[in-house]
Amino acid sequence: MKTQTKLWAVVPAAGLGSRFSKTELKQYQYIQNYTVLEHTVNRLNSLDLAGCVLAIGSQDNFAKTLSFQHKDKLHFCLGGAERVHSVLNALIYLSEIAHEDDWVLVHDAARPCVTQENLQLLVNTAIAHNQSAILAIPVRDTLKLVHTENQIEKTVSRELLWQAQTPQMAKLKILKNALETALANHIVITDEASALEYINQAVQVVQGRSDNIKITYADDLELARLILQSQNSH
Repeated sequence: MKTQTKLWAVVPAAGLGSRFSKTELKQYQYIQNYTVLEHTVNRLNSLDLAGCVLAIGSQDNFAKTLSFQHKDKLHFCLGGAERVHSVLNALIYLSEIAHEDDWVLVHDAARPCVTQENLQLLVNTAIAHNQSAILAIPVRDTLKLVHTENQIEKTVSRELLWQAQTPQMAKLKILKNALETALANHIVITDEASALEYINQAVQVVQGRSDNIKITYADDLELARLILQSQNSH
């Protein structure tokens, strides 16, 4: 990496996680004495980050009390109504302290199992090709297109399909412009790559691992617990 080009991480952590629980935030559930968010941020800190920006909710008094590694590199900003607004708020915050050509990794708060090897591979690939990149895995299962009353219409070819994961990596100026442009045009943005695609930025997929799960439902927490246990024992 060029010495002048820094690497930053952004973690949108303002979501309410309504599919997980109406009353509990998934990023603050505990696994092995640490919250999901602590696991997630500490994984990102295995990289040589210039800093990590957490976008948190206005009522969140808990995040700043947690035991993160490299707390001196941690920044907080206010999240937004949706994930995309939280990411954009973090990028606006970063614009004040980072260079527009610095690289930014955006990672889901509820993906605590991403491996150090995958993180490094993503960073190395993006920098080597000077191109935005995301972790993703090829779709393995047979996919069905289902219409009304749960009736299968047809089987969808999975040959060219990949399942997007995070982190997703791009240069600060490019990603900020992509999100602002897509939002201004009322485009539905499900991840950073979809905004980059909208402004015709090339995005490369870097093959990740199937254990880089996103905790969405309550039973995913138990799966994440087992994955972390297995990873830590190797």
